[in-house]
Parts: sequence; structure tokens; C-alpha cells
Amino acid sequence: MVDNKQSWKAWLYLSPAIVLLLVFTAWPIVNTVLMSLLEGYNNLGAVGGQTFNFGIGNFTYVLQYKYFLQCLANTCLLCVITVPISTILALLIAVCLNAIKPLQRLLQTIFFLPYVTNSIAIGMVFAAMFTMIPGAMPGVYDSVGIINNVLGVFGIDPINWANTGSGYWENIAVVSVYIVWNALPFKILVLLGGLQGINKQYYDAAKVDGTSRTRTFLRITVPLLSPMLAYVVITSFIGGFKEYSSIVGIFGADMGPSGNPRVLNTMVGFIYDALATEAQGRASAAALILFGIIFIVTLINLYVSKKKTHY
Repeated sequence: MVDNKQSWKAWLYLSPAIVLLLVFTAWPIVNTVLMSLLEGYNNLGAVGGQTFNFGIGNFTYVLQYKYFLQCLANTCLLCVITVPISTILALLIAVCLNAIKPLQRLLQTIFFLPYVTNSIAIGMVFAAMFTMIPGAMPGVYDSVGIINNVLGVFGIDPINWANTGSGYWENIAVVSVYIVWNALPFKILVLLGGLQGINKQYYDAAKVDGTSRTRTFLRITVPLLSPMLAYVVITSFIGGFKEYSSIVGIFGADMGPSGNPRVLNTMVGFIYDALATEAQGRASAAALILFGIIFIVTLINLYVSKKKTHY
């Protein structure tokens, strides 16, 4: 405990961090709430002396705007698809890595590399991998990416994944593959750390009893790893609702293939679009709605994990 007479020194040492938090965290949050409650607020109008009514007009406009509902649907769909797949794959890979002794450190480093690589650069690589540009004649293609080349080995015609004229579900498939691949490193690292902390006596006892590997995995590994799994799932949903850079990396600022812009826009993209048109009030309202959705989903995850987690 710090002596009360000397506590001023602790506050003095903490003051720079506290000031920075107040200026760059607390005040932006308060300002966002204030702007969201000023109907039709925009900075240019505020500078010019325009007055704005206090109310919930920004929220009602955003919720009734069809384009926002499309962004919300895209965001929820990507979360529902990518979170379970990436979590299951990360768990399986972490279990395999934990069982490998030779070159384990090297393999961990290789799997972690995507996490420290620029998201936009990776998105451009994925766009090239899934490309398919038709030629002037039917059945002739000017450019085919590695994915379509692999499909061609199995006799499958090239699929227009992300270029002009591509379909919505093909676009969703490309983005989902990218998000899953990009989310694996962090999840593998967390789950691998959890696996290495499990007491080996549980596995020794299961081996003595002649328990199968599948039953050992389901009855020992998964329950004892449940705190880490709960953490991974919760953070995955939070990150999924903030998805934006992956779509920009693959499709560019249009958030969709040429000829069908904004078809894959997300809630974060909607907020950026509102800011670009100087509609700061509506952008703030959309940001608070997004915060509310993430908060509710997190509470649900915490409630479920509390009943299923073994500590």
C-alpha cells in the first residue's frame, strides 16, 4: 500500500498517462455522444454558426436507412461465417503444433507471420490469387489466379471470384477466406499457450485408462482450454464487427467489384462514408449503434462462456 502522505507522488507519476487518456480517449467518446444527439450535425455548419436541434434524429435516420441495414447484414454474415471456422481451425492447428517437438518454434513463427504483415498488402495478394479476367472469346481468359488454376486441375472451370461481374456470394467467399487466414495466427498463439499450460497428468491418466484420442480431446483438452476458447471467441466477434481493412485490401476503396461498388460495405465502412460527406452527427450515431451491438454480443458471449467455461 502507498502511504497516504506520499500518494501525491503516485498521482504525479500517473498524471501524464491520465491526461493523455482524458484527451485522446475520454473526450472523443463524450464528443461522439454529443454529436450523435445533435440532429444533422456537421462541422462546416457548426463553424458557420448553424444551430442543431437536440434529439435522436441521427439514430432514427441511420436505423431507417436501407444502405445501413445492408452494411449491418454484411458485417453479421462475415462474423457468423468466419468466427466459428477460424476458431475451430486454430484449435486443431494449435493441438497439432503442441504435439510436434522438432521445429516447433520455427513453425510457430511461420504461422504468426500473417499477424505482423500489412493487411492491405495481404489483401492485394489475395485479390491476385482469386483473379479471373475473361478474354474476348468464350472459354478464353486473359488472367487466371492460382486458385482457379488449382480448381482447373480438378476439372472445374474458372470462377469469377472478385472481378467485374462477380456475384455476391463469390465475393463473400473470398473475403471470408482472407479473414479466416488473417485471424488464425493470434488465435493459434493464444490456444497454444493454453495447451502448454495443461497439466500432463490428465493425459497420462487417460492413457492408462485406454481412452481414445478423440475422447481425450473432447473430454480433457477442450474443457481445460475453455477459458482460452471463450476469450478467443469474444475477441473474434469484437474484431469481426469492426471488419473493414480486409475488404479494402481485396476490392479497394469501392468496397466491392467494379460495376457493383459498396456491395460489401460494413458498418465501419458506413461510418467512414458518413465522415467523408461531413455528416459527423450520423457517423457518431452509427458508431454508437455499433458499440451497442458489440456490447450486447459480448454480454451474450460472456453469459454463455460463464456456464460452459471450466476454471
